[in-house]
Amino acid sequence: SIIVFKDSVTNDEMEDVIENMRAAGAHITNIYKEIYKGFAATMSNIQLSRLQELTGKDSLIDYIESDGVVTTFD
Repeated sequence: SIIVFKDSVTNDEMEDVIENMRAAGAHITNIYKEIYKGFAATMSNIQLSRLQELTGKDSLIDYIESDGVVTTFD
């Protein structure tokens, strides 16, 4: 899954969420800080559900989407 934070989230807030996910057993595969703030992770359905519960108006998380393979055609 790819988790994207709201623009207003600080790097410290983002790192706290990432460290909490690691502590809960999620495997963080990428951290994004350039174009948007977020991370990609392999996690259990329970961990994903907990993150989905955090999305909303007052949340640090803007949205969550499935990670996938992107291909291009010539």
